[in-house]
Amino acid sequence: MKNSWFIALRELNERLSNRSFRWMLFIGPLLVLLAVFVLVETSQQGVESMKVLVADPANILDGKITAHPSQQLEYDFYNEYLDHEVFKNDARFNGYDALIEVNHKVLDNKTVRIFYREQPSFNLKTTMRFDLEGRVEEVMLDQFSTMNSNEFRKIKQKLNVRFMDVDDPLNTSEEETAWVGYSLGYLMLFFVGFFGMNITRSINREKTNRISEVLLSSVRPNELMMGKILGNLLSSLLQLIFWIFLIGIGLWAFKEFFFQDYFIPDYLNQTQVDEQQMSSLGMKNTFQENMSLELLYYRINYPFVMLNFGCFFLGTYWVYSSLFTVLGALSGDESDGQQFSLPIWIFIFLGIYAGFYAVSYPNSEWTTFFSYFPWTSGMVAMVKICSGVTTIAYSLLFLAFAVQLFVGTLLVFMAGKVFKQGILSNNHRVSFKLLRSWLRKN
Repeated sequence: MKNSWFIALRELNERLSNRSFRWMLFIGPLLVLLAVFVLVETSQQGVESMKVLVADPANILDGKITAHPSQQLEYDFYNEYLDHEVFKNDARFNGYDALIEVNHKVLDNKTVRIFYREQPSFNLKTTMRFDLEGRVEEVMLDQFSTMNSNEFRKIKQKLNVRFMDVDDPLNTSEEETAWVGYSLGYLMLFFVGFFGMNITRSINREKTNRISEVLLSSVRPNELMMGKILGNLLSSLLQLIFWIFLIGIGLWAFKEFFFQDYFIPDYLNQTQVDEQQMSSLGMKNTFQENMSLELLYYRINYPFVMLNFGCFFLGTYWVYSSLFTVLGALSGDESDGQQFSLPIWIFIFLGIYAGFYAVSYPNSEWTTFFSYFPWTSGMVAMVKICSGVTTIAYSLLFLAFAVQLFVGTLLVFMAGKVFKQGILSNNHRVSFKLLRSWLRKN
């Protein structure tokens, strides 16, 4: 193992001396942060003014929403029950952009549904929420309490306002957390493919230059293969940790300096409002209507997700890098290595497809197969972990991780045996017959 570490450090130093590697330490995180910024900013696009119909058959709101309505919102009342399908299709309501459905138990269940024809902007959503919460608050004070508004806010419950697309009221298309897992799995396969190819190139180069013959006079073939895998693992982990660190700082900076308006709405910007007051106003979580911000800052359990990401990154890297090592040991020259990379890239693309399939069909038999197939299990594991798994399902994911370790170890020993037999063979024609004969020799 000591010899393997010497070889690993040699590989790491070779990567660090590469100028493109050093540039990617900074350019990669900047590109990711740019993508996040564009994602959040573009997700806030929407109509800036609306004419809203308030269906209040029980006349709970008494025909009033707010004494100081926003210039961007115009409210009209309809004192009969109105189904959202009727609102959607009836020509009488074509002039309205949204329907607020005030159910007769709103004072008990604290739930209001808003159906919109076109996506409202973030500020418009939070203004509507604030208006509704304030009016429901007034009604409750009038009917049930002698407290003033400040006393009531200390015990009040947040009104559950649900914004729903009139064409998709069940929000069946939303699978945000699963897509986070898919993105992490995609990042995992990107790093594995990028750094795994370095292993094949390094082995091919040293076979061509006869450097490996000198190395094998001091180390065993398995130690040499292990050293190359560890060296590339160290360089990939260094870059990955650096990326995570810079992206974390960038997300913090976005929240503190760029996305402030999404956490404190425009109509509260002119007042001194601390976190406790925001909570008492029912506004602490209004930004959750901004799905991108909610997903980035509050719906992802980063310590848990990143711990599992690190674990399955190691497993996925191990099984892919060992396969890259086998192909490098088997190839006769560098052109062979390029040709042999095709099966591995097929596995990588299969992993990307498996993640997409797991998001769309999480309980299918093929998803179960992809969960245990060592070259796709890392991707599927991240999708399942981010979307939520039971304790039993979570333990089964580590069975898949054990399969990755076993298959990777088997391939490393196979690579050492092939490398030992093929070290003096150059420009040979690779075939399954030749591979079989090399594996049979001691």
